[in-house]
Amino acid sequence: MAVLNTALGGGLSSRLFQEIRESRGLAYSVYSAVDTFADGGALSVYAACLPERFGEVARVTTEVLDAVARDGITADECRIAKGSMRGGLILGLEDSASRMNRLGRSELNYGEYRSLDETLAHIDQVTLDEVNAVARRVLAGDYGAAVLGPHRGKRSLPAPLRAIAG
Repeated sequence: MAVLNTALGGGLSSRLFQEIRESRGLAYSVYSAVDTFADGGALSVYAACLPERFGEVARVTTEVLDAVARDGITADECRIAKGSMRGGLILGLEDSASRMNRLGRSELNYGEYRSLDETLAHIDQVTLDEVNAVARRVLAGDYGAAVLGPHRGKRSLPAPLRAIAG
C-alpha cells in the first residue's frame, strides 16, 4: 500500500502531482496519504485549489484513480516510488522525531521493532504485480469526499463530486 500511495501522490514525480499540478496547473498542493489501523485503513487525496478549479480537480483526481485501478502503475513509477521511500527513510535517520515515529509505527503495525535494514529489504521485495493488485482492490470501490469551501449542500458541488456523493 505504501508503494502505491507514494506512486499516486507521494512527491513531485507522483501521478497526481504530475497530472494535476505540473500538466494542468489546477492546484498548488496535491498529495495522497495512507492511514492504517488494525482492521482497515484509508487512502486519502488532498488538493488545495481555487474554488473555480475544484470541479476539474475532482474530475482529474477520479480519472487518475480509475486509471490506476484499471491499468496499474508502470514499472518506472514503482521503481521511483520505492527509491523515494528508501531515501525518505534514510534521510529520516538525521531527525530524532522521524526515528521515533518510524519506531512507533513499526511497533503498532507489526507488533515488533523492524530495523532499517529489514524495512529497506521489505521495500525492495515489493513487486509491481503486488502493487497493482493492491491498486485494483483498493481503488475499485466507491470513493468518498470531504469538501471545505463555499459549497452549500450536494447541489452546489461540481458534477464529479455530486457523482461521488451519490
